[in-house]
Order: sequence, then structure tokens, then C-alpha cells
Amino acid sequence: MKKRKASIILIVCTLLFTLTAQQLIPKPVTFGFRKTETRHIDVVVVHSTYNASGGDHWDLTKILSQFRRYGVAAHYIIDRSGTIYQLVDDTNIAYHAGKSKLPDGTSGINSRSLGIELINDTVEHPTEEQYVALTDLLVSLCTHYPMKHIVRHSDIAPGRKTDPWNTDWERVMRELSGRDIQPGITVKDR
Repeated sequence: MKKRKASIILIVCTLLFTLTAQQLIPKPVTFGFRKTETRHIDVVVVHSTYNASGGDHWDLTKILSQFRRYGVAAHYIIDRSGTIYQLVDDTNIAYHAGKSKLPDGTSGINSRSLGIELINDTVEHPTEEQYVALTDLLVSLCTHYPMKHIVRHSDIAPGRKTDPWNTDWERVMRELSGRDIQPGITVKDR
């Protein structure tokens, strides 16, 4: 048990150290996840979210209130300035993917994935700072976990989900490729 805790601390510390270009701020939530001791992580799912409750679309507090209301959460959320907030520890299963299947047909994605939310709506595009933060975070995660899939929510729940909205996915894949990150499956842009 002590070895497991030490390795978790090492991973978190390494993630913090690796993300030098962007700030990673712990902002733990108490909802939308299930605690686990061990799990195999080999998938990242990228989403979009915004405050649909009225007021500022980019209001993180209101977005988290929506998550609480629906009993969902992602592991990370990236605000418009590129700040990365960690909502759920990587070791825990966050409820972010819903009913979905990977391109190879496997389901149960929450149990093996990390979820990243970009604060973005259906009209605006992600900011330059968000693209940089997303790339840095994906590189860091791929360095620490044997990623087989980096997918959009829309790739795993077609017809049900359309996010991440207005995101240049080809650019994201190019950025990763330029930093020698080659997940097992690269999902082609539509």
C-alpha cells in the first residue's frame, strides 16, 4: 500500500513538474467520480463545456455547479486563459464519457480513461492558450500512461455528443506528433 501511494505521489509531482508552461491548480470536486485503488489508463477523451445556466459562459463555478447537478466530472478542465484545473485524481474513475464506444468497439470507457474539458461553447473557438495547455497536458499524460487512444467525445458517442466544439482536432494531433507523441490510434478529423 505504501509503494502504491508513493507512486501516485510521484506521478502527480511529475505531472506538476512537466507542465511548466501552464499552471496546474488542484480543485478537487466531491461528485462525479468513484474512488479506486488501481486502474489501467490508456484513453484520453477531450470534451467542451460552458455555463448554460445564465451569465458568463466561462464561469468555472457555475460550470462546476452544472456538473454537480448532473453527477458528472472530468479529471481536468482548461479555462479560457489556459489554466488547467485538476478536478479528480487520475487514479479515480470520473463520470465524463457516458454511454460510448471506442473506435475498436470496446465500451466501459470511464474505467480506463482520463477526461479533459475545454471551457468553450458552440460559437467560439478554443483560445490559443487553451491549445497550448491542452497539448502540454496531453504530452504529460502520454508520458506517464501507455495511451492507446486520444479521442473527442463525439468520436466515442456519435449521434449523442458533438464536442469538443469548434476545436481544430487536426492541429491538436499535429502538435502531438511534432512532440513525438503517437497514440496507438489517431482519430482523423472530420
